[in-house]
Amino acid sequence: MHTPPEVVLLRKAWLGSKCLTLYRSILQDPCCQAFLHVLDLACTEAIDASDLLKAYHCLVATLADEAENAPATPVGDTWQDHLLNLILRNENPFSRQAEFTALTLMGASLREAASHDLRCLQFLFQLDASVVRQAVSRLVEEASHTELPVPYPPMVLPTWENLRSQAGKTGRQDTTEIRDLFARSRDWGQLLPRLAGWYASTGVGIYGQYQAFRWVRQGAQGELQGISTPDPIRLQELIGYQSERAQLIQNTEQFLQGYPANNVLLYGDRGTGKSSTVKALLNEYGQRGLRLIEVSKHHLTDFPELFSMLRNRRQKFILFVDDLSFEDNEVSYKDLKAILEGGLEARPDNVLIYATSNRRHLVKERFADRQFTDDEVRKSDTLQEKLSLSDRFGITVTFPSPDQEGYLAIVEGLARQRGLSIHPDDLRQMALQWELWHNGRSGRTARQFIDHLTGELAIKKK
Repeated sequence: MHTPPEVVLLRKAWLGSKCLTLYRSILQDPCCQAFLHVLDLACTEAIDASDLLKAYHCLVATLADEAENAPATPVGDTWQDHLLNLILRNENPFSRQAEFTALTLMGASLREAASHDLRCLQFLFQLDASVVRQAVSRLVEEASHTELPVPYPPMVLPTWENLRSQAGKTGRQDTTEIRDLFARSRDWGQLLPRLAGWYASTGVGIYGQYQAFRWVRQGAQGELQGISTPDPIRLQELIGYQSERAQLIQNTEQFLQGYPANNVLLYGDRGTGKSSTVKALLNEYGQRGLRLIEVSKHHLTDFPELFSMLRNRRQKFILFVDDLSFEDNEVSYKDLKAILEGGLEARPDNVLIYATSNRRHLVKERFADRQFTDDEVRKSDTLQEKLSLSDRFGITVTFPSPDQEGYLAIVEGLARQRGLSIHPDDLRQMALQWELWHNGRSGRTARQFIDHLTGELAIKKK
């Protein structure tokens, strides 16, 4: 009996999925699980039409969910694009070695296993929406004569050809070029050098997929969560404080180039752009391997765990602690002191700590701390211990509140960026009124005023 070509392709892919070695963890992905379930049911000797139909519809639903997170420029259909993305971010012995080791220096067995896996995965890639629908339709039609009360019409089967979102997501590495290369290739095994180069330049796993992260803890377990849409602020969009930012930029450049660099404390009044400056560094240097990890001050004791995770990674990581300060009854600042300098475990060379604070010395001080009013013999030692925390940061950059002219300069710069059509005198007068009615003079107040003015002028144009 002649076997239809689309059914032959299904069986080749099914067999290939059983032969994966290094990339076997890909099969644990929910879309892969749903896809392989369809293949398992389609490749059995006695096909159950009802089960196969149910599995196929579940697969389409799973891929529809995945399509919502598709990048702006998918390659192939939803299944094919998803499979390519899984390959590019998969962590396995080959991809991890490729981050640091030239392909020619890897063991021959490792290279051969990786090439073999890529050829097996190519069989799965060849199963596009049309092939799978035709194969399932044919198999169901043949089986339905005996199993289903009414023959199942093949044209009713849905497809995943056009599920993709047109909006795409940001905050991820642009993988269009290499995905397109795989889609055009006749032999994925020959692409091993290109894939190894990709891993070396972008990283693997979550570190290659995202540039921004947050550290979260659920119970006793902590983990990194990738941020799909990090703040898009860029350094050139920040007005004022050029000399202050220059210190941070210089330190970050040294860090990225592999030279010694310091942990940094950004101190200053609220709304002066401390946090925005740190976040803008990611958009400036993310393509050069910089990664930003947001860590709550309540998780400072997790830093050693983070160090262990990041130590042997190719990327450079900034652990970002925003609004860092301690009440006088908190003792976790002592843990931070040991982490910054003085602990037994050395901070990895690829990790720095950048923190922002509204307090110069981070720990809340009281006048009573400077008076010998209780039974403590060496109260001055306690005071010095609190004050010494900020000294553990190698660099402290101060962001003072702007004066009136500085505030207006920020307003005018933001108005130019937005292309607002308004007389300069009117702009200045309105900005000063806004400052009096709201949060005082700061970069944040200036931005909030410009946001309000932009919306107001847009409504008046209607």
